[in-house]
Amino acid sequence: MAFNNQLLFKQILAKRSYLCVGLDSDISRIPKHLLTLEDPIFEFNKAIIDATKDLCVAYKPNIAFYESLGASGWESLRKTLEYIPDDIFTIADAKRGDIGNTSLQYAKTFFETYEFDSVTIAPYMGEDSVKPFLSFEGKYVILLGLTSNKGSDDFQHFCDISGKKLHELVLERAQEWSDPDQLMFVIGATHPEAFEKIRSIAPHNFFLVPGVGAQGGTIEDVSRYGLNKEVGLLVNSSRGIIFASSGEDFASVAREKAKELQSQMEKVLIEREYL
Repeated sequence: MAFNNQLLFKQILAKRSYLCVGLDSDISRIPKHLLTLEDPIFEFNKAIIDATKDLCVAYKPNIAFYESLGASGWESLRKTLEYIPDDIFTIADAKRGDIGNTSLQYAKTFFETYEFDSVTIAPYMGEDSVKPFLSFEGKYVILLGLTSNKGSDDFQHFCDISGKKLHELVLERAQEWSDPDQLMFVIGATHPEAFEKIRSIAPHNFFLVPGVGAQGGTIEDVSRYGLNKEVGLLVNSSRGIIFASSGEDFASVAREKAKELQSQMEKVLIEREYL
């Protein structure tokens, strides 16, 4: 399925949710009873997907937890992608960024070999490192804007002589490279004070929002200034959902945590008259 903003908006309204579930499937943290199975990572992901697929509109495998396992990890990733329903948006959380010809190979990896709908990209090397990803029709680039980690303060808030912050310049310049149906931005939930300004810079783009739950961000803070006419948010929760239990009830507990977030989102959508 080729996604665009309007299709994502329809999925959000249908599920009353703008939840993205992060599949940060760390082999050292998955329930011990799965470790005796042939492919523990896939079996874990399969159970999480079965438990949450009606509550979320996107899944985001963190590529590091798969490629660190070598060939078996990439195979687990392939099986996971094949198992995700076609109407759910998929995000390769890979944070790639390199010179043009190398970026093209990364783009082929995630858009052709593994058939993700989108991939996260670091903008530091500029336009020519991002453009190869934008050459794939129907695929999204999710550019790192203002990230949720503590270290984002090291560089992303630096100002130029005009007073614009580095992340603001990234958002402005990147919009010259493509339109909102191909370009999203990562904006961390741990920076709610910045959302109003960021939304004014990128009024029509979807934001992938990490940092809700384990990192302290809230649905209420993110939604207050982050929503646009098509909702425009994919709010991610990873550890807070998938590792909420380490026992044999892990999938049912993951569903409970996902349902809590979905219910908060449904309330927002009703209050803001999307529903």
